[in-house]
Amino acid sequence: MTAGARRRPGVSMADVARVAGVSAQTVSRVSNGHPGVVEATRRQVLDAMQQLGYRPNSAARALKRGEFRTLGVILFTLATTGNSRTVEAIAGHAAREGYAITLIPVAVPTQDGVLGAFTRLGELAVDGVIVIMEVHLLDAADLTLPPGVQVVVVDSDAGERYPVVDTDQADGARQATEHLLGLGHPTVWHVTGPAESFASERRAHAWRSTLEAAGRPVPPVQRGDWSAESGYRAGLVLAGEPSCTAVFAANDQMALGVMRAFHERGRTIPGNVSVVGFDDLPDSGAFFPPLTTIHQDFAEVGRRCVDGLLRQLRHEPGHAGTELVPTRLVIRGSTAPPPG
Repeated sequence: MTAGARRRPGVSMADVARVAGVSAQTVSRVSNGHPGVVEATRRQVLDAMQQLGYRPNSAARALKRGEFRTLGVILFTLATTGNSRTVEAIAGHAAREGYAITLIPVAVPTQDGVLGAFTRLGELAVDGVIVIMEVHLLDAADLTLPPGVQVVVVDSDAGERYPVVDTDQADGARQATEHLLGLGHPTVWHVTGPAESFASERRAHAWRSTLEAAGRPVPPVQRGDWSAESGYRAGLVLAGEPSCTAVFAANDQMALGVMRAFHERGRTIPGNVSVVGFDDLPDSGAFFPPLTTIHQDFAEVGRRCVDGLLRQLRHEPGHAGTELVPTRLVIRGSTAPPPG
């Protein structure tokens, strides 16, 4: 069959059935992925589809079955490591469950912006929506999603109103701070993320609470924006503090900037200063020295988001409130007891 024939418009299911030597019902079953088709027959039908250039009408199938096999994802930015890796995990697990994803960025995190994204997703025909909130510029009390839409929210405090999946930010920060205190450091300095970030604020609050519970002084925080450059600027300030022997940075990229600043100021890591990050990026073990950090299981976050949404779509029992994915401390070469 020539390439021109493969592109011939108007190829129908009946045409495929005729070429394959089967019934139109069998073609339909193969097209819909029905398991009760003999493998040889299935291959015969697929070969006929390829030969004729037939593509199943997924929109028509979706309307008939009442589902589109597509999940919408609304988010405010892909620039952060957490968001990009969460989206990657959602897409991967959705694909394993036979779903595609449609991504809708929201330029400005407002109620109108979120509702506009839901409108666009409605036009694109999705079965349910995962909202990656990340920022609390949208107060949970003000967030009202359209009724009748199945939703799971990531990284938010909307757990009393919608199912939420999040990394256990607080426990990760506690582990980081306790690790440094356990090595003998008198206190731990902190480079925090942006003030509008849920994750940043949870980590900072847990760091402060851990120091207070241990009866240790709470140093002033250095505010970053998740970038290595902001960590570098914060590190230059901390390098001028002779009493600073331990730093917990709210993500690995800022930790990298902190380490560079200390190196430039002649303060060795971990000889003079210990540094802990958060995320456990794939390259964290290649930092110099390798970075002690808090591991986030983004794959598990993505899996739970998709599974939670699919349970709603199937009207199965699911979790209510916030579901936390555990973190764990990964000890490498950037931490040691304080000098002396």
